[in-house]
Amino acid sequence: MASGTADAAAGVGSRPAPADGLARLARAVLSLGPLLGVLPPVTVPAGRRAGTVGPLLAAVTRRLGSPAVAVGAGPGQPDTFARVVADHLDLARLPFTEDGRVEGADRLADTVDEAAAADFGRFCTRLDTRTPDGVPLRVYTAGRPGERAVALAPAPGMPARLAERWIRELARTHYVVTWESRGLFADPEEPAPPGYGVSAQAGDLLAALDRAGAARAHVAGLCGGAVPAVAAAALHPDRITSLSLWHGDFDLGPDTPKTDHQRNLQALLSMACADPALAATIHETLCRSIGDNVPADLAHLVLYPYATVELFRRYSELNTAVMGEDLRPRLAGLGQPVLVVTSADDDTAHPEGSARVAAALPGAVSLVRPHGDHISVFRGEPELFDALAEFLTEHPV
Repeated sequence: MASGTADAAAGVGSRPAPADGLARLARAVLSLGPLLGVLPPVTVPAGRRAGTVGPLLAAVTRRLGSPAVAVGAGPGQPDTFARVVADHLDLARLPFTEDGRVEGADRLADTVDEAAAADFGRFCTRLDTRTPDGVPLRVYTAGRPGERAVALAPAPGMPARLAERWIRELARTHYVVTWESRGLFADPEEPAPPGYGVSAQAGDLLAALDRAGAARAHVAGLCGGAVPAVAAAALHPDRITSLSLWHGDFDLGPDTPKTDHQRNLQALLSMACADPALAATIHETLCRSIGDNVPADLAHLVLYPYATVELFRRYSELNTAVMGEDLRPRLAGLGQPVLVVTSADDDTAHPEGSARVAAALPGAVSLVRPHGDHISVFRGEPELFDALAEFLTEHPV
């Protein structure tokens, strides 16, 4: 996933084997795939070693089938996304021999192939489908079909890789199903979806289960994905056997507490939906500052829906629907077991929203951690997996 995750797996702290630096670079290129696929050509700096690093990076991207990244001797492009790409590649960390060669370059093909074999893209099976309203959907599965199914309802607009730790962990014991949001991951030639509402997003969940061959599933809703997860459970109690809602972005009427982040983002996204010209202006303004407010290890994934004006406009439609959905009618009569998780210091999605959802569901299990910022959900901390494992043991699919 992020370079820090990959390095931890490779054993940072001991002296690296000659190919480790190159393996890290290959993993970084792979995890940048979604972002590089929608950006215009990117140039990153490598200083005086540009002449050596440029051909090496070209060979890595070519072998992986990834979009090319140019390497220059100057400071590189000043925009946010080029900086995110440069930071994630971190070319300065490549190990060099005394005569100026990159260590392990003689084993480039084997090293890159090994990185690709262990990558998220090989760990998961991609199953493309179309929703009932004709929207193309990328569905991903992991684990063994026939095991108990867990569907991960993603944060709207985010690449599936953002939930990689969840997918890898859950696939050890379950059949995992997830998908990427309508309209943000389709072929550029595809027309825009006819709608982005919560019911449509809930329908995407069912379409993903159908394509994966899962008759019933537990659904884990991450961040904004908690809202279509609840909607799907309310509409299809025969398919959704239980729910877990992780740091959900909930609206429960006009007196619902919201963080400053929620209020400000909802206002901006609503304006972007209302006026395409204004959407371009808001996008330009956000792109000048947004990179400073996102953790570096996940920036290349979290910033994906901001990469172009059109992606941002569609992202605005998805999330305006989620953030403006009064969830109270959906909660009424919801009979499945539910786990609701948040933290006391989440300043992105107000923890009181999760508290009110739990209170509205008799028998819901509520877990409020003392600490854990919003983005920590996607890092898949062991405490979160332990809570879900305990819940799934008590409420098997």
